[in-house]
Amino acid sequence: MDYRRYLIELGTGIDMHGEDETKAAKKAVKDAISHCSMVGLGQLFKTKSFRETEGALLVDVTIAAPNPEKVNGEEVLKELPEGNRRIRIVKGGLRFPPDGTPDEAKTHGITIVNAAIVVLIDVDKVERR
Repeated sequence: MDYRRYLIELGTGIDMHGEDETKAAKKAVKDAISHCSMVGLGQLFKTKSFRETEGALLVDVTIAAPNPEKVNGEEVLKELPEGNRRIRIVKGGLRFPPDGTPDEAKTHGITIVNAAIVVLIDVDKVERR
């Protein structure tokens, strides 16, 4: 395998009321993939679809959440449209209010999760143009 990075994109997801870190992580992945288009792959490689070339496309996702153990990684990966997928969940993101208690304004607990998505191509499995 000779994976090469093709794309790196970042996203942020927020759950404003439920403190659901999986929900916020799914939003972060959707945010990241909505910022990019991989149209150039068809011009670089002789393939109509990476779905036809098993294992040629790998999407590596890193999620940063306040409580990584609360993120359902399999659910998050379902947000990706194609490719082999892997996920790493690390401590990060933001919880507001930070101590977990409502502030004077009676703010609901807010959870912010970040996603970094890296798209890799196995150049051994695709023919270059």
